[in-house]
Amino acid sequence: MLDEKFNKIIELIEQRRNNAYIKINEELILMYLDVGNFLYNLQQGSKYGDKITTKAAEFIKNNYPSIKGFTKRNIERMIQFYKTYKDDEIATPLVTQLSWSNNLLILSGTKSKEERHFYLQLAVKNKYSKRELDRQISSSYYERYLLSDGKQLPSVTKTIDEDDYPNTRILDTYSLEFLDLPDKFSENDLRNSIINNLKNFIFIFEKLFILENCDSIGANSKQELKKVPEKILVFIN
Repeated sequence: MLDEKFNKIIELIEQRRNNAYIKINEELILMYLDVGNFLYNLQQGSKYGDKITTKAAEFIKNNYPSIKGFTKRNIERMIQFYKTYKDDEIATPLVTQLSWSNNLLILSGTKSKEERHFYLQLAVKNKYSKRELDRQISSSYYERYLLSDGKQLPSVTKTIDEDDYPNTRILDTYSLEFLDLPDKFSENDLRNSIINNLKNFIFIFEKLFILENCDSIGANSKQELKKVPEKILVFIN
């Protein structure tokens, strides 16, 4: 059928569009690095120092109003971006594969070169959106990875073809270490563990609520409180 053959046209269009996006993003990141490089060196040899960023932002705004995104704050980020990666041979090819938003998340959310490398590689490998990357950084994925002695953290075992999108694609990532699951587990294991933990949570929450509203707590009740798993009390708090 001709319609089936014409689908190849759509594939070609999407492939070239994707290639164009990748190339445009790469050039955009390289431009930010170049601007950061230029202004950083200008700061070093100028009497204006840090005021260079203000003057550069005002110059672009007043003389080239159609050029957006070069506010004082963004220009300062470009300088910081350049200073952070200017001598980093590992990071340089990685930053051009990520969006500016993701690069800024890593830049502001990490404390060491090793941590930056970790999230850069993770984001490139998994093609993280801004939301997904922010969730990983906010949940201290790097620290948890180190505590696991470099072992891969728990992941759901694939049960059917992952390409069956959107039915099998997990759109958001969550920190589920409190479930005490093994390194590999099935979707059914995950569901049962979540349900059991929710039951425990509701039961303990009700008990704590009752005790909280009592004038006095007896010895038996105190003993019951000691039985509450620490990880659940942390989860409640």
